[in-house]
Amino acid sequence: MGASPIHDLFVIGGGINGCGIARDAAGRGYSVFLAEMNDLGSGTSSASTKLIHGGLRYLEFYEFRLVREALMEREVLWRNAPHIIWPMRFVLPLHNGLRPAWLIRLGLFLYDHIGGRKLLPPTRTLDMRSDPAGKPLKANYRRAFEYSDCWVNDARLVVLNARDAADRGAEIRTRTKVVSARAEGGIWSVAIRDMETGLREEIRARMVVNAAGPWVDEVIAGALGHNAAHHVRLVKGSHIVVRKKFEDPRAYFFQNADGRIIFAIPYEEDFTLIGTTDQDFTGDPGAAEISKDEIAYLCAAASEYFADPVRPEDIVWTFAGVRPLFDDGASKAQEATRDYVLRVDRSLGAPVLNIFGGKITTFRRLAEAALGDIEKAIGARGKPWTADAPLPGGDFSPLKFHDVGAALVRDYPFLDPRHARRLARLYGTNARDILGGAARLEDLGRCFGADLYEAELRFLCEREWARTGEDVLWRRTKRALQLGREEARAVDAFMRDIAGGQHQVVGGAGRAGAA
Repeated sequence: MGASPIHDLFVIGGGINGCGIARDAAGRGYSVFLAEMNDLGSGTSSASTKLIHGGLRYLEFYEFRLVREALMEREVLWRNAPHIIWPMRFVLPLHNGLRPAWLIRLGLFLYDHIGGRKLLPPTRTLDMRSDPAGKPLKANYRRAFEYSDCWVNDARLVVLNARDAADRGAEIRTRTKVVSARAEGGIWSVAIRDMETGLREEIRARMVVNAAGPWVDEVIAGALGHNAAHHVRLVKGSHIVVRKKFEDPRAYFFQNADGRIIFAIPYEEDFTLIGTTDQDFTGDPGAAEISKDEIAYLCAAASEYFADPVRPEDIVWTFAGVRPLFDDGASKAQEATRDYVLRVDRSLGAPVLNIFGGKITTFRRLAEAALGDIEKAIGARGKPWTADAPLPGGDFSPLKFHDVGAALVRDYPFLDPRHARRLARLYGTNARDILGGAARLEDLGRCFGADLYEAELRFLCEREWARTGEDVLWRRTKRALQLGREEARAVDAFMRDIAGGQHQVVGGAGRAGAA
């Protein structure tokens, strides 16, 4: 039996950075193997505040390069994924005693002009006594600024990058843990273990990319055997979801007396998302949960603005994620840099690229920078290409999203318009791969509640690596917010049953060369 093929890259981590790098590399012609120990995007990447934004508050910490890069990425990402990314206007009420109006206006002037904004509308001033945005707020907020950023379905952004990487030849393995890695003769031999079957395998590669997010130091110290590693500062960000607090489609940017900020954002049509916190974190990032103190903080901060207070009993869901910020020695968690740092280590016998920090808005630029380091280490292949390449389902004009949903209703008249809009928002033009030749609702198979049908679940299993109810309900669709407990259990049982016969999604052509 011959030796296993040698891949160009072995990527550790199926979050946004790992999947973004795998996609970019596969598109340039590198052979790529990616291993994720859980589900795609199951860590930090699905626990964000769901924003593609420049980061207005980062200007206070002089992060001008990061803010400019992030602002430039907003319309690039919107253009390439207009089904899961869309513009959102943010209302920033002025609060007496906090940041003065002139300072905020100066920041927003920079925000409007340093990032190459073309389609997004500029900042304007609101009279909250007459503007509908003032209706849900307390009467003392009389003036506000309104500015542009974008919203993103973060978990789907991860999956779509993985799907495109696989379509371009990358092999994507979920629920696969990297046990160890050793270099011999300039080639990595990476031992992996299937977390469900326990089966082990050796994968060879010319270079390792450590994109393990909050586990990046753990991989360096453990699997790579590089002794203790302390490169990242783990910061927990928590969010609460409550029933819809306001009808306006705009979001709110609230300043707090402690200098921090929170957002209140329309979420999944029937809810409001409120967050985030910034707290230093120790322990297992996979077990991060919101604390009682964080719940109290978010409720109090939102209630400072809303006329109808936000109470703990109003909460229908909470989530928390751990951000692996590069440890720059900042005194406060909220002041630690959100910029990314890439470092190539050649001391282990073969090159490894370690990814520290980063934010979801700049994942594509991070991937391009990573490919620059990869080219220097193992040789160049293709040129940068992702700036003008739609993600799966995003092959339509960003200004024409309504037409995608309308076309589904026209061609599948049995669909409720709200159902059609949900499918268009999640899958874009690929929604037709779910609906196929269906002529009536019953053709979509069993209904599990809240317009979630068997056809969609099978698509998520066969094309998007989903294997459990949690994968579907909390990451890929968020339908858990609409389903009852028994309905959710039925989804989980169905997913585990159909996934049992489909252990891994076929990743692509597998372009690894011979040893």
